[in-house]
Parts: sequence; structure tokens; C-alpha cells
Amino acid sequence: MALDYLTFKLADSVKKSSRMDPELFKKHGVKRGLRNEDGTGVLVGLTNIGNVVGHKKEKDGTVSPVPGKLYYRGYDVEDIVAACQKENRFGFEEVVYLLLSGSLPDPEELEEFRELLVSNMSLPHTSTMSIISRRGQNIMNVLARAVLELYVDDPNADDLTRQNSMVQSVSLIARFPTIIAYAYNTLAHTQWGKPLHIRLPYEELSIAENFLYMLRRDYTDLDAKILDTLLMLQAEHGGGNNSTFTVRVTSSTRTDIYSSIAAGIGSLKGPLHGGANIKVCDMFTHLKEQVSDWKDVDEIDTYLTRILNKEAYDQVGLIYGMGHGVYTISDPRVTPLRGMARELAKEKNREDELDFLNLIEERATKTISEMKGLPNRVPCNVDFYSGFIYDMIGLPVEIYTPLFAMARVAGWTAHRIEELNFTGQRIIRPAYRNVVEGVREYQPLAER
Repeated sequence: MALDYLTFKLADSVKKSSRMDPELFKKHGVKRGLRNEDGTGVLVGLTNIGNVVGHKKEKDGTVSPVPGKLYYRGYDVEDIVAACQKENRFGFEEVVYLLLSGSLPDPEELEEFRELLVSNMSLPHTSTMSIISRRGQNIMNVLARAVLELYVDDPNADDLTRQNSMVQSVSLIARFPTIIAYAYNTLAHTQWGKPLHIRLPYEELSIAENFLYMLRRDYTDLDAKILDTLLMLQAEHGGGNNSTFTVRVTSSTRTDIYSSIAAGIGSLKGPLHGGANIKVCDMFTHLKEQVSDWKDVDEIDTYLTRILNKEAYDQVGLIYGMGHGVYTISDPRVTPLRGMARELAKEKNREDELDFLNLIEERATKTISEMKGLPNRVPCNVDFYSGFIYDMIGLPVEIYTPLFAMARVAGWTAHRIEELNFTGQRIIRPAYRNVVEGVREYQPLAER
């Protein structure tokens, strides 16, 4: 009881000690959240890897919104996805190769690289036993712990040479699907009494196929192709997104790759970052229950207005999956997702739900713009559709965010390698301005 009172007292004191006048940020020229006033990110580094485009700078210095574009090593990600779909092949391995090396592989190099990834998917016996012998409610935490434990099995864990960094990167990218599949199957076994399946990957399968096989064995070709596309679209998003920046910050200290990637996992777990697709799914389920006519625009508009006014759903005032920190007109990852969602909905007989989701997107865009007085279109982001697609594939909600990590570890490792090998590399050490007025005189304990 005394402990509860003391922690309550300490927590209550935070209200005062953490208070900060927003005007102080303007007064001292501090970019809150490393954001400029026009919403663009503050430049803190240079990269050759990913480019996220949502604005263009005019000759007079003003910033104008443009349709979103995402580039991997200079290649438009929409072109990469379209090419793979046209050729009816898996593309995540090609994207990983591109991000790590900086160039596209030829057919022979791509097949050799796919074989290299698959040959690294199996876990050390100690890692497998650790995953299945411990209970973990959140797969992201299990993933972070498993990554840290891999340090013990690596005889060259602290070797930062280029070759060893590449060996470690390939190994981690390959092992993420295995860790996630084993962790979920363990959770399903301990929590819901389902049989515990530990399947080894097949040499001839892609990363996406192997993951679905290890997770549940039964899947369609369309399931695997769509999962592969989602992995491609979420593999990289520039150096400024929170988790990638976390990896670069920690890498700049020259710590080991396992510590750095575990830090990135912790960042991605947050609901304002990688955990957003779960909130979208929960909100969509709520809307399906609360809106009686899924085609009634007026009823949908009314309920969305109530959500924005903090009168409905979780009373936070957000329509999850709408808006983005960089993209102002459109998220380039959404266009391929819409088409995939339609194809999958036909196969799974869920077109009515998808039509409803499409209408929510349309009405949410209009409602948010009107209520908040925003002159520009408020686009939906990749999270708006990814969760529903995962659901149609039959993937459990517990692995939605881990799947994001399974894709993004490709970008994380590429950025880490770049950070370690950048000429003139320095530890990332930004500053915070202290705004305490004056110097407080210390009082001896007996005089307080």
C-alpha cells in the first residue's frame, strides 16, 4: 500500500515537472519532433538508400504537396512491384538484394541470393528452445529478445567489418520469419491449446511462402504473392522514420547489430508507428458493427464525425489509417494494395467488406478535410489496407506488427551498414535546450 501511494505521488509530480509551454519551442527555434512548421522533417543526415517524397520545394522556398513517391536506391517501388506482378514471381528477395547492395541482381545472382537467404532461415537449436520454452504475450517482445539472444551464438558478434556486417544482415533478415512463426505457434499452444508445430523451411520456397508454411502450412498462391508484395512495400521508408532512425542512432555508437536491431523493434512496436495497422483493424470491426447500412454515405459521415469529435469508438478523435507524416496527397504504397485487396476479396468472398472499407476511406478523406479546414487532401496510408489484407489471408492479429518488422529489417540493416561505412562517421548526438529559469539552490536534507 505504501508503495502504491509513493508511486502515485511520484507520478502525480510528473504533471508539473514535465509541463512545457509550446511557445518555448518557437522562442528557441526548436523543431519539435524534428519537424519543420510545414510538417516536413528536419534534415539530420544523408542517405543513398530510400527516398520518401511528399513535397516539392518551389524556387521561392515555399513547400508544395505532390503525389507521394517511394524510391529504393533510386528505383520507384511501384515499378518494382508492377514488374514482379506482371512476371508472376516473388520479389521480396530482389528488394532485399537491392537495398543491401545498391544494385539490381541479374537472374543468376537473384537465385543465388534466394538460396542464401533460405539457407539462413533455420535457427540455432538454443534459439528455438528459448522461443518455445518461454511464454510471451507480445510477439514483438519475443522477437526483440530472440534477436538479442542470437548475439550469444555469433562468434563474430562485435565484428563491424563490411563483410561480417553483410553476413549478419542476411542472417537476421532470413531468421525473422522463422522467429515470428515459432513465437506465434508457441503463443497459440500455451494460450489456446493449439498443437505446437515447429516446421523447418523448404529450400525451394520464397521467404513469403516459407513463412506461411512455417506458420500454418496451408495457404494459396495468391496468399503468398500478396504477402510478398506487402513485404516489398514495407521493406524501407527512408532514414527518418522512427525505427530506422533508432537503428542509425544506435549504430552510430558502433554497438553490435543485435542491440541495434532490437532497439528498432522496440520503436516499431509503438501504436504511433508499426502498431497502427492493429488499430485500423479494430476500428474497422467497430464500424462494421455500428454502421447499419454499409452503403449509406450519410450514416457513415455522421459516425465518422462522431469519431473525430471524440464521441465514438475510443474517444481519441482519430480515424486510424488516415493521414501521413510525409505524404500529403497520396501514399504510393496504397495503390498496389487496393488492387491486391480487390483480387483477394474476390477469392475469399469478402467484397462487401472491401466496398465498405473503400467507402470509409473516401468519406474519411472528405470529413477530415472539412472538419479540420485542411486545404489538401488527407490520404489514407499503408496501414489502412494492410491489416484487412492480413485478415483475408487468415493471419492472426498478433503478428501484424511483427510482419512489418519482418519486412523493415531489410531497410534497417541497409541503413546500419551505410551508417557504419559513411566517410567521416560520427556518433549521432542532437541537443535539447534546457528551459529551467535560473539556478536552484540545493537545500540539505534536514532543512527541507
